[in-house]
Amino acid sequence: MPAKPKTPLSAPVSSPDNRRADLIRVAARLFREKGFDGTTIRDIAHAVGMRSGSPFYHFANKHELLMAVMEEGLRLGLERTQGAIDTSLPAADRFRQLVRTHYGILHDTGSDFIPVMLYDWRSLPVQYKRRIIELKDRYDAIWQRTLDELHAQGLLRADAKLARLMILGAINFSATWYRAKPRSAKRVDLDELAAQTVALVLHTA
Repeated sequence: MPAKPKTPLSAPVSSPDNRRADLIRVAARLFREKGFDGTTIRDIAHAVGMRSGSPFYHFANKHELLMAVMEEGLRLGLERTQGAIDTSLPAADRFRQLVRTHYGILHDTGSDFIPVMLYDWRSLPVQYKRRIIELKDRYDAIWQRTLDELHAQGLLRADAKLARLMILGAINFSATWYRAKPRSAKRVDLDELAAQTVALVLHTA
């Protein structure tokens, strides 16, 4: 009898979770480059290789996708910060770790999520902001504990809560002006930027 023809192997199919993650990642990049209002669902779908209506299988609307971008940025930032901070160290050393980690969250390759939150927060409807604020409060609490200790030790002159708002505000604003230069050019890298920020804040004399 003739041999039965072999059944061709099926091409791997991306899981819904992977496609959702692709949409969030690409939306973050496009929202950062073009702004929320300047980016369409069609733009995002095209960049991911989907039909223009396919993102709506994963998100009810563009605002929900914006919320997912912000939520993912805060989740990743929280995980990264918790992994980077050594709670056994003195408060001053933990503060240095916090500052350097936050610069990395903003500027390392693929770090589009938090800048989107900074630029497009006003575009997010109130009902979506509640979930983002909950995550942001958890992130802020890590900073606040360290700054409270620094203030108690006399290493931070300013009110600790105001200091958190001002320090994070200043670091976050670097998303609008900091660009890493080619290695051949004189540049300030993130390590030096973090060190200079700490020197501005801590009172060590």
